[in-house]
Amino acid sequence: MTGVSTGRASDAAQAAAEDLATMVRRLIRRLSVAPTGGLTPSQRSVLLRLEKDGASSTTFLAIAEGVRSQSMTATLKSLDEAGLIERRPDPDDGRRRIITLSAEGRNRIARDRRERRSWLAEEMDRRFSPEQLATINEALSLLGELAEQ
Repeated sequence: MTGVSTGRASDAAQAAAEDLATMVRRLIRRLSVAPTGGLTPSQRSVLLRLEKDGASSTTFLAIAEGVRSQSMTATLKSLDEAGLIERRPDPDDGRRRIITLSAEGRNRIARDRRERRSWLAEEMDRRFSPEQLATINEALSLLGELAEQ
């Protein structure tokens, strides 16, 4: 990013930016309801948070996810039963347990990502012609240049 906006963008750029932001939000929302291999949205969110932030406690996960500790305890119980997380004693506080992703949890996240991307690719193949896909790829290349600045 180059800093503060000067408000000098053309009308076409302003419209494109608005449309792009709206489309990205809608696409993210649509991907969030794509097949998840049986995980609930809250289970998937906890796995992704553990992947991103690393080891955590039930309390910190509950706060980060905006839920009560009891709700997080139930979510973690189901993830533990599925073998997707591991719990170990907190070395600083023997009463607490530290939660991390298990190897199966990491595999599940990777599989979930592949399935979502596959779903998106199949939908794009179904809905768009080869010419339209070429246009999309060209636009993505241009947006990629913007993102790399």
